[in-house]
Amino acid sequence: MTKKNLSPKPLRVGLISLGCAKNLVDAEIMLGSLLKGGVEITNDAASADAVIVNTCSFIDSAQEESVDSILESIELRDANQRGQAVIVSGCLSQRFREELPKLMPEVDGFMGIDQVAQVSDIVTKAIASRAGKNAAEPKAKGSKSKVVARLNELEKARDLSAHEKEESIRHTDKFGKTKVVVTPPSGPVFDVTQRPVFIPDFETPRFRLTPKHFAYVKIAEGCNHPCSFCIIPRMRGSHRSRTQKDIVKEVKALIADGVKEINLISQDSTYYGLDLRPNHSRAISSPEKFSAAAKALTADATSICTLLRELNALKGDFWIRLLYTHPAHWTDELITTIAECKKVARYIDIPLQHIHENMLERMRRETSQQYIVDLIKRIRAGIPGIALRTTFIVGFPGETEASFNALLDFIRDTKFERLGVFAYSKEDGTRAGAMAGQLTDKVKQKRRELAMAAQHKVAIAVSEQFVGREIKVLIEGEANAKQLQSANVSSWEHGLIRENETHAAKLKGNYFVARGAADAPDIDGRVYLRAAKGTLPIGQFAKVKVIGHTDYDLIAEAV
Repeated sequence: MTKKNLSPKPLRVGLISLGCAKNLVDAEIMLGSLLKGGVEITNDAASADAVIVNTCSFIDSAQEESVDSILESIELRDANQRGQAVIVSGCLSQRFREELPKLMPEVDGFMGIDQVAQVSDIVTKAIASRAGKNAAEPKAKGSKSKVVARLNELEKARDLSAHEKEESIRHTDKFGKTKVVVTPPSGPVFDVTQRPVFIPDFETPRFRLTPKHFAYVKIAEGCNHPCSFCIIPRMRGSHRSRTQKDIVKEVKALIADGVKEINLISQDSTYYGLDLRPNHSRAISSPEKFSAAAKALTADATSICTLLRELNALKGDFWIRLLYTHPAHWTDELITTIAECKKVARYIDIPLQHIHENMLERMRRETSQQYIVDLIKRIRAGIPGIALRTTFIVGFPGETEASFNALLDFIRDTKFERLGVFAYSKEDGTRAGAMAGQLTDKVKQKRRELAMAAQHKVAIAVSEQFVGREIKVLIEGEANAKQLQSANVSSWEHGLIRENETHAAKLKGNYFVARGAADAPDIDGRVYLRAAKGTLPIGQFAKVKVIGHTDYDLIAEAV
């Protein structure tokens, strides 16, 4: 035998990633770390030595999808390759770090938010744990309904102040430490810190899963907001920003690699840098306190404005897209900064959730109705041509007909260029989940339909305004028949923005799919560009003239 034949085969790992763009970056980091460790990545789960399910636990439907993916992976493992390790990562592991190993003993490893860069070591230990188990052990008979029901029971019984108690360990030896580690072969590998503290940097390995022409750049992690409906702060920890120097270094490398669109993401991008102040206080969530803290920053302090200005000054032709901004943290300086930075896309992602005063208070959004109305006027006046994207939650506990109708009027009057609507998802373990006045699913879905119907009329009017104009677009690729016939786009964080697009089926001939500055990847509209195959550069910018539209998309031809 040759020396080559004696060499051990590299481990093969498959990965399933669910959830938002922030979770996608975590998956990219895991893949990068695995590749650096000599692991081979495969899309064929049956041939993998280990399968990682990177989970989402944002709302019930996302959590159910995660549980389904885990159980399906276990079932496939038991049917095809009993020696394969199944590892659960991400938000579900973080949210139920103590309970999940007991609920899913068939899983070979659990890892949290902080462990994404240590995935190679965890995979190796999980495979060893699987090898140490009895090959004749009975196959798993997990039931998704039973697992989901048990998780809901656990959340109902959870102390609502648990998040605050966990946060109180900050600056102690327990903060950021692993809760417990069970090493193989005695049980599953378990590596989940009690309160996440990790934030990637430029040196963190990463293998991008997005197309070559756009990328997501995580500028911060965690969240300090007290929204009554949201579980994210408990899963992702407190807000923590990367240094500006490190982010700029990453963006420079991406631009050099041909990236044309930099999407800045975090849980609250407008809070970026404020936690880097000396002796900073996190109790600045309200607009008044945040504005005061921002004005008190020294000339050399880091903020979202200093970051945008430095990125805008980089050489090259590219877009900078600011995602996940919080309305309470907008300042006049940010409006001026975006207006003056030509590479920053004229697009604002600003989830408002509701407009009725009582609903805003119950949601603990820290903003009033008048503040929101005034902020939108300031943004539109200060940044000509801006496209505003927002999301609303309908059917929230205590939402009356009057408060819902106030939201409908606001949608009709404000005319958001992009808008998504959620039917409220009752999350046990949140303050809203324990509130009186819970509405039926039928009422929630009906209100969502009415809100989307109101926005549908707005969207058609917005699209009509583009006809005859020349715009700059980023070409994504050639459109196939399926894309021309249907346009289903959904996101856990942005709400379904469209139904099946019947108008697009009328498009005949050769088309390219592109996006304008007002369209973020995956969640917004498209520009269908009529041109012969192979005539336009995929992944590059082009100037086009809009000649028509569907309900949510534009139809154009190259200039």
